[in-house]
Amino acid sequence: MNTENCTLANFSALRHSNALKKFLVHPRFGLAVLAGLLLTAAFPKIGIAGAAWVAPGLMLFLAGGTTDKQAFRLGYIAGLAHFLSSLYWLLLMPDSWHGIPLGPALGWLALSAYCALFPALWVWLSWKLCPGRTNTNGWTPTVDQFLAQPWWLRLGWAFVCGVLWVALEIVRGRFLSGFPWNFVGASQYKILPLIQISSATGVYGVSFLVVWTSVSLAIALVALVRKPSRSRSVWGEAALPMLIVAVVAGYGASQLTSIPPPSREIKIALIQPSIPQTVIWDPAGDEIRLKKVIELSAPALLQKPDLLVWPESALPALTKDFQAMLLNLITNSQVPMILSSDDMEEVTNQPSKYYNSSFLVSREGEIEGIYHKRRLVIFGEYIPLIKWLPFLKWFTPIDGGYTSGQEAVPFQLKEPAAKTSVLICFEDMFPQEAREHVDPDTDFLVNLTNDGWFGESAEQWQQAAGAVFRAVENGVPLVRCTNNGLTCWIDAQGRLRQIFEANGSVYRAGYMLANIPLREPNNRTQTLYNRYGDWFGWGCFGLSLGLVTVQFSRNRARPLSTV
Repeated sequence: MNTENCTLANFSALRHSNALKKFLVHPRFGLAVLAGLLLTAAFPKIGIAGAAWVAPGLMLFLAGGTTDKQAFRLGYIAGLAHFLSSLYWLLLMPDSWHGIPLGPALGWLALSAYCALFPALWVWLSWKLCPGRTNTNGWTPTVDQFLAQPWWLRLGWAFVCGVLWVALEIVRGRFLSGFPWNFVGASQYKILPLIQISSATGVYGVSFLVVWTSVSLAIALVALVRKPSRSRSVWGEAALPMLIVAVVAGYGASQLTSIPPPSREIKIALIQPSIPQTVIWDPAGDEIRLKKVIELSAPALLQKPDLLVWPESALPALTKDFQAMLLNLITNSQVPMILSSDDMEEVTNQPSKYYNSSFLVSREGEIEGIYHKRRLVIFGEYIPLIKWLPFLKWFTPIDGGYTSGQEAVPFQLKEPAAKTSVLICFEDMFPQEAREHVDPDTDFLVNLTNDGWFGESAEQWQQAAGAVFRAVENGVPLVRCTNNGLTCWIDAQGRLRQIFEANGSVYRAGYMLANIPLREPNNRTQTLYNRYGDWFGWGCFGLSLGLVTVQFSRNRARPLSTV
């Protein structure tokens, strides 16, 4: 009996070992990793925008001829490879949270594992909606069967794949407070003619064009391999999305050449102190930190700017001594300021509320506007479910948490007359958030952020790439003042007009002067996106939901595959 049990145990171990070996060396899985890394290459710092036009199609056709479970798994591996490699900068955070040295690594793994679900769902749902598809015929028979379908069905499927991708992006940008980082459209931030469509559709329109074209090109290449004699007709199918891209780019190019020079400007001094995150967490260094920021501001103020801006985390808690130092700086220079600090609200018979806030301070030293940050960083600024799961605090770098603000607050400047609104931290990554900060008479946006958490990494560039779309979507310049990069300003057409550098690095300390164009008096022109928001993204979501519902209704007689 013992011998039999031993034999069965050995057989079971051998079977699982072979399964694992097959899983690791199967060529599809290797190519899935390649597809994920290729998508990462489209984003900064590598920034090969064309890679985004290849990766989705490769990711999708790797799953041809597989079961539902295998298709989901392949998409998940590709997504995991992409997010692990593109979010590597999470590993650069200070490496000890409450004595847990693996905190950043756990956060990196958990976030990547969650985000990988979205490309996995995309691959699975795309093949579920594929015309003429059977589950387990193998890659070649499945592709041949697909190519035997009428051309309009193949064309429609590629279109639907683009729609599904956008639907999943809009969910990722909102679900569980949202993580709209590295939407595929953001990889095209340097392709200015193409991204002008964002003024109507948001970044989602660019994502749709990239994925639709990628899948169409993949269909054409597969058909060229399987049916070389039909190459002309197959490339004809791919011509439609390529034609649409050309039309969109042509429209964008015309928009870029029809911009009159501004008649009004505001001169802004942006301070980049480059303070390490470990110093920010050490209250003993608060006075030294504040003195450093003031010292950096002094030469900038000699240039007589109209506005001085400090980034998030530049200012410690506002003690009486620190308030006196700040008031002295402002009243001596006679320059208004926008800065960031904590704000506290006392509530009767309840714990006090703390906010991550920005302030507009007049040249007389009076606070004229306060904005409380609304999009808090999960596990960085608040801990979900802390009342029911108190142990979660040991996996975060914070002891308490902030309260989220309720509304966008415009800041009205007097000399020159201008209206702005502030986005704090990664709020400039949320399309719907930035839109709520732009009124018809808003002149420009300001983003105050602290990227000192992530060293000198790609994170700073990836956030700036996303911010480009907030400017185009709303038709206003966006000024970014950061702790250690990228301090810059982006014009209303998405051009990175000026980037701060010191000694050849965007991560060093210093200041930058920027002349930001202002609206003409009584100009209340709004972009289509600013007026109507995410109509395109939600339209894709609604269409996807309808198509998936119809497909699953047709198959309700048989049990759904487990994923």
